[in-house]
Amino acid sequence: MTEQDMLDMYEEAGALLNGHFVLSSGRHSARYLQSALVLMRPSNATALATALIQDIDPDAYDMVVAPAIGGLVIGQEVARQLDKPFIFTERKEGEMLMRRGFSIPAETRLLVVEDVITTGGSVRECIAVVREHGGKPTKILAVVDRAPQQQGRFDIPHHTVIALDVETFAQEDCPMCQAGTAAIKPGSRGNG
Repeated sequence: MTEQDMLDMYEEAGALLNGHFVLSSGRHSARYLQSALVLMRPSNATALATALIQDIDPDAYDMVVAPAIGGLVIGQEVARQLDKPFIFTERKEGEMLMRRGFSIPAETRLLVVEDVITTGGSVRECIAVVREHGGKPTKILAVVDRAPQQQGRFDIPHHTVIALDVETFAQEDCPMCQAGTAAIKPGSRGNG
């Protein structure tokens, strides 16, 4: 499956949106990828996870972790294909936590999986939680990188299958805000 095939999958699912969006990072963008619309079809989740892990050595990881909510479906599918346990981190009152009885045995090597990254904030928070619980995050996989030119977001290697350079703006610099266009917040952070 090529990068264009995957972008076509987003287009066909109506998941490549144009408008004025507030991303989970708080930055504004004229384009938004709603992975949930793509991943609602199990065959799409299977295809994307297969592309993500094609160069992964399953023996290099003990467990898969994803930040909720965006990474849940693709993280579960990656874990299923690698036959590894799957856990997730989630926000409670704005703080990323590990809940629901999950635990990480000391020195467990974790593969961190996300659907879409821009600034990488949710992934960094997930990694911090994993480290607090004694785990060793060793690699990040994401379906889409909306800011592939950004260096230094992570202190471990990361890989994506779709690199889509989408311009983002701080609210005060957003041309859509300056034009008076209302922004919508389609992501999960801060949406209750």
